[in-house]
Amino acid sequence: MRICILLIALLIAAPVLAKKPSKRKDYLVTINTDFGIMRLILYDQTPKHKENFIKLTKEKFYDGLLFHRIIQNFMIQGGDPESRTAKADQMLGNGDVGYTIPAEFVPELFHKKGALAAARNNNPEKASSGCQFYVVQGRVWNDEDFQKQTERIAQMKGRQPTEAQEQVYKTLGGTPHLDGNYTVFGEVIDGLAVVDSIAKQPANPLNRPNKDLRMTVSGEWMKKKKITKQFGYTYQK
Repeated sequence: MRICILLIALLIAAPVLAKKPSKRKDYLVTINTDFGIMRLILYDQTPKHKENFIKLTKEKFYDGLLFHRIIQNFMIQGGDPESRTAKADQMLGNGDVGYTIPAEFVPELFHKKGALAAARNNNPEKASSGCQFYVVQGRVWNDEDFQKQTERIAQMKGRQPTEAQEQVYKTLGGTPHLDGNYTVFGEVIDGLAVVDSIAKQPANPLNRPNKDLRMTVSGEWMKKKKITKQFGYTYQK
């Protein structure tokens, strides 16, 4: 009898373990802005960043925060918790959540237009901010400019984009000099025009938009087949 009671007590006290999402599903992120909706996926190759972004999204951490730094033909940045109640003349970009995430550099993940990447300070490990992120707008590169850019990259980092990446930079666009410096952990699969609309807004000399550009961020687990059908994103097997 004692054993039975003990077992029952343990079962009652035991926490209910959350089921792991099916491999057939992925987490679809939705960022709502005044200029429309962006939908993003988070890469499995960067598990620490993916897990952290999902955690913050579920906690509604990003709701009401600003895109506090925008540079046309470069990127839009947000996620500073101090931006939620920031005054109009307040400098932003230093807010955090009290931890960083180890860099997860994956050569196949690069700064094409629409790439989601983690902001960071100048720490030598290149660890990512626990909350601040940016979405790449970049530019489309012609042959001459891209060659000059990659020559500089090779001198500084001893690396070159692949031929496939080069084609993307010359057609879709992006910011190749950021590769290997900041962790890319996702991408916009719907709503690239929203990135363009935000990036071209008037801003002050510190690149803070003159008008507050707030976001709300939500997410849901969705079948990969449905994501592919609805948004045209193809998963690598």
